[in-house]
Amino acid sequence: MALRLRPTDTAFYELFTTSAQHIVTGAGLLAEMISEDADRPTVAKQMREAEHNCDENTHAIVRRVNSSFVTPFDREDIYSLASGLDDVMDELDEVVDLILLYEVMQFPAEVLSAVEIIQRCADVTAEAMPRLRSLAGLDEYWIEINRLENAGDKSYRRTLAKLFSGEYKALEVLKLKDIITGLEDAIDAFEKVANIVEQIAVKES
Repeated sequence: MALRLRPTDTAFYELFTTSAQHIVTGAGLLAEMISEDADRPTVAKQMREAEHNCDENTHAIVRRVNSSFVTPFDREDIYSLASGLDDVMDELDEVVDLILLYEVMQFPAEVLSAVEIIQRCADVTAEAMPRLRSLAGLDEYWIEINRLENAGDKSYRRTLAKLFSGEYKALEVLKLKDIITGLEDAIDAFEKVANIVEQIAVKES
């Protein structure tokens, strides 16, 4: 069996952890955005700042890959994971922006459930990133993300059924459908990140 040289530099793990913490911030701002008493322009501005910070961190990861002779795992996997985390943040930012632009003031209870799932996904992802260094206990992470994604799928279908039940006006249906689709896309993006982590763990174990 060939030995793989592992660098002692912990910067990559710290950078991935930072990206995940930005996502936790973004998920919190999303939850704040759907509250009835939210100052939505201010929350949306904070979200744009959080998304910008996440972008900057992604660029830092890419620069470090390009300048490092030895990386903790395959460069392609580092790029994929950095991009995957950034995609999650982009999805959250898009939903917050839609809520601001569409001026939706009330949401079905299922939307609240989807946002709670996103917050849980964010917390679980943030807890997992520091464990990339040892690759220990990560199976619990991707199993939980898969469970949450399945719950998100069910919530998405229930919300669609409610939207088309005749309870909402046509324009509200269109607005809410865009928003709940964005929430579903965000949950799917979390699962893509978990799949990348699983692939890394399989390769490196």
